[in-house]
Amino acid sequence: MRDKKIYLIPVMFCFFAMGFVDLVGTASNYVKEDLGLNDATANILPSLVFFWFLIFSVPTSMMMNRIGRKSTVLISLAVTAVSLLLPLFGESFPLMLLAFSLLGIGNAIMQTSLNPLISGIVSGDHLASTLTFGQFIKAIASFLAPYLAMWGATAVLPSWGLGWRVLFAIYLVVGLLATVLLYVTPIKESSADKASGFADCFKLLGKPFVLLSFLGIMCHVGIDVGTNTTAPKILMERAGLTLNDAAYATSVYFFFRTLGCLSGSYILRKMSHRLFFLISICMMAAGMIIMSFSANETLLDIAFGLVGFGNSNVFSLIFTQALLHEPDKQNEVSGLMIMGLFGGTIFPMLMGVCSDWVGAQLGAVIVMMVGVVYLFTYVPKITK
Repeated sequence: MRDKKIYLIPVMFCFFAMGFVDLVGTASNYVKEDLGLNDATANILPSLVFFWFLIFSVPTSMMMNRIGRKSTVLISLAVTAVSLLLPLFGESFPLMLLAFSLLGIGNAIMQTSLNPLISGIVSGDHLASTLTFGQFIKAIASFLAPYLAMWGATAVLPSWGLGWRVLFAIYLVVGLLATVLLYVTPIKESSADKASGFADCFKLLGKPFVLLSFLGIMCHVGIDVGTNTTAPKILMERAGLTLNDAAYATSVYFFFRTLGCLSGSYILRKMSHRLFFLISICMMAAGMIIMSFSANETLLDIAFGLVGFGNSNVFSLIFTQALLHEPDKQNEVSGLMIMGLFGGTIFPMLMGVCSDWVGAQLGAVIVMMVGVVYLFTYVPKITK
C-alpha cells in the first residue's frame, strides 16, 4: 500500500491540471471587458466549457473500459495543452470560444477518468478524504488563476506581451509537466470492465440514488462556476470597484475552497459524512443570504469565503457516495457524475439572463440559491 501511495504524486499533479478549468471565471471577465460584451454573451464562455461535459462524459467512461484509466487521463492532458496554447495567439471571440471548448472537452475526459484512477490506489473510507485532498490540489490552481491574470494585466512589463493571458502560458507549462510525470509512472490497473453501451450507462439514472447524486453534482458545479464568475461583478456593482480591483473576489472564494478541501481531507476521517455535508450546506446558505442583500465589501468577502468553504467538499462526498453505491459500475457512474458538471453550463446561462432581466447581480444569486436548497434535500441520502 505504501508503494501504491507513491503513485498519488503524479496523480495529484493531474488534479492541479484539472483545476485549470476554473480559470474560466477570471478569463471570461477579462474577455467581457476587452471586447465590450454584456453579461449574457460573456457567460457563454464558462457555459460552453461545461457544455462538453454533457457530450463527452459517458463516452469517456466507455473509452476507459477499452484503453484503461491512465491512458484516458493522458489523452485529456493532451487536449488541455492545446486549449491553453490557443489563447497565446490572441483573444478574438471565435478563438476564445474554440479554446474554451477544448478546455471543456479535456476537462470532461480528465474528471471522468482521474477520479476512478484514484479508486484503484486507495479505497474504502479513505476514498472520500483522498478525493477531497485532490480537490485541494485542484483548488490551488483555481486560487492562483486570478492573481496570475492580474499580474499579467498590471505588470510594468506585462508578461511577455500577453497581458492577462500569461495565465494560459504558465498553466501550459505545468500541464506538460503533469503529462510527463503520469506517462513515466507505472500504475497497475485492474482488468478492463465489461464494455458498456450508452443504454447501459443511462439506465443507471433510473436508480433513484444515482439520479439524486447526478442532480447534486449539477448544483455543486453550478454554484462553483456561478460564484467564480459573479463574485467580482457583485463587488463592481455594489462597491464601485474596477475589474482589476474586484478580481481578487474569485481568489477569496477559491482560498476558502482550498482551505475547505485541505481541512476536509482530515475532518472526513473523523466526522460523520452526513453531519459534515449538512454543516457545509448551511455555510453556503448563509453566504448566499449575505450576497443577496449586502453592499459592504468586508461582508461580501465573508460571504464568498462561506460559499467557498461550504462547497469545497460537496463534490467529493456526492461522488464517493455514488461510486460506493454501484461498486461494479464505477466507470459508468463516474461518467454520469461528471456529466452532471453540465450544471456549469446551465447555471451561468440562467444567471446571466436573470441578472440582465433584474438589472442587478441579485438575479444571479437567486439562481444559485435554488441549487443550495436542493443540496439540503440530499443530506438524508448520505450514509454514515
